[in-house]
Amino acid sequence: MKVSRFLFLQGQISRFFSELGIGLDRRGHLVRRINFNGGDRRFWQLPDSVDFTGHAEHWPDFLSGRLEDWGISDLILFGDCRPLHALAIELARARGIRVHVFEEGYLRPHFVTLEPGGVNGHSSLPRDAAACLEAAAFLPPWQPGQPIPASFSLRASEDLLYNLSTAVGAWRFPQYRSHRPWHPFREYAVGLSRFPTKLFKQKRTLARAEALWRGSKPYFLFPLQLDADTQIRFHAPEGGMLGAIRKVMQSFAAHAAEEALLVLTEHPLDYGPVDLQVAVARLADELALCQRVVFLRGGSPTQLVQSARGLVTVNSTIGITAMEWQIPVIALGTAIYDLPGLSCQQGIDAFWNKPEPPQPQLFDAFRRVVAARTQINGGFYSREGIALAVAGAIERLEHAAAEIKAPSAVRPQPDQQFHSRPARKASQV
Repeated sequence: MKVSRFLFLQGQISRFFSELGIGLDRRGHLVRRINFNGGDRRFWQLPDSVDFTGHAEHWPDFLSGRLEDWGISDLILFGDCRPLHALAIELARARGIRVHVFEEGYLRPHFVTLEPGGVNGHSSLPRDAAACLEAAAFLPPWQPGQPIPASFSLRASEDLLYNLSTAVGAWRFPQYRSHRPWHPFREYAVGLSRFPTKLFKQKRTLARAEALWRGSKPYFLFPLQLDADTQIRFHAPEGGMLGAIRKVMQSFAAHAAEEALLVLTEHPLDYGPVDLQVAVARLADELALCQRVVFLRGGSPTQLVQSARGLVTVNSTIGITAMEWQIPVIALGTAIYDLPGLSCQQGIDAFWNKPEPPQPQLFDAFRRVVAARTQINGGFYSREGIALAVAGAIERLEHAAAEIKAPSAVRPQPDQQFHSRPARKASQV
C-alpha cells in the first residue's frame, strides 16, 4: 500500500472528517489539518493540526508554505465553492496535488459524494448521453446500498456545538468569515419561532399534499432549495431562490394550462431570514395565480413527487429521485443530470405542456456511472453512517493513490511529527 500525505481543510458540521483522519492515520498514512475557526478545532480529534488566523489575503501564502513544508500529496475538503477552498484547489492543482471533494450525496438518502477535483457544477461526470452510455458499458448493475439511519437530534446538537465553539473561539480567529451569507444564530431564532406550530404545520402539509396527489388536477412540483446552499449561490441563475421563483411563476402564468397547479415546497431545513411563503403569496397575487399556486412547508412527501406531472428545480438532487420514477424534470441551473435524454431541454415555457420523461436506459446508465465514480454508501449524521462512509472513503482514497503515480511536484520533506504513530482507537462520535 502506498503511503500518502493528506491535508484536511473544512468539513461538514459532523464528526466525519475527524473519524476519517483517524482511520487514515491508523492505516499508516500521514494526516494534517488546518482549522479556520473554533468549531473546526473542537471537532478535530487528532493532534496534527494548525490554525489559520490571518486575513483571507494571506491564505495563499500560508497554505503554500504548509503544502511545501509537509509535502502534501492529497487535499481533502467539503464543498469546493467556499472561498478559501476554491483558492486551495487552485494551489493544489498547480502543484500536482490530488484534490478530493466531499459533498452531500447525489444519490440520496444513503450515500455521500466523494469526487476528484470538484462536485456539482465542477463535476467531471459525463456531460452527454453518448459518453454516459459508454462509461456505463462495463459497470455492474445499480445497487441501492445499505440503508443509513438518520439522527436529527445528533445533527442538531452537533450543529449547535460547532457554532457555539466558533463563537467562543472567535478571539483566536479574529479574521474568520463564514462562507454562509448569514449568521447561524439567525437561523436558530427562526427555527425556534416556528417550533411551537411545527407539528400542526406538518400534519396540515401532509393533508394538503395527500389531497393533491389524490385529486384530479394535474400539478407541477417545484421543491425549493436553500439560498445559503452553494448549489444556489454558485451554480444557479442570478437572483437566488427568489429570482428562480419569479421566473417559474411568470412562465407558469403565461404558458401552463388553466387547470394545472404549481406546488412549491419549502426545503425542510430552511430557517433563513426570508420567508419564501410570504414572497410566493405576494407574487401569486401579482400574477393572478392565487387559485393555482400551492405552498407547502416542510419538504416534499414521496407520493407528492411520484404523482407530479413534472418537476421543476434549480439543480437539486431531488431531480435524480424524480427521474427514478420517470417524472419529467427541468433544471434551471447547472446540474449533473442536465443531459439531453434525461432532463427536459426545451426550456421552461414549453415544459408545462410538453414535459418529456427521462429515457429509462440512459437513466440507468447515468445512475451507475454516478454511483461508481462519486458515491460512497454512508452518511455524515449518524454513528452507523459515519462508520460506513469512513470505510468506503479510505478504500476510494487509497485506490486513487494506487491508480495515479504520486506527482513529481510533491517532494515529501523530512518531518519527525509525520512519522507513523501506533494505531489509535477510533474516537466515539
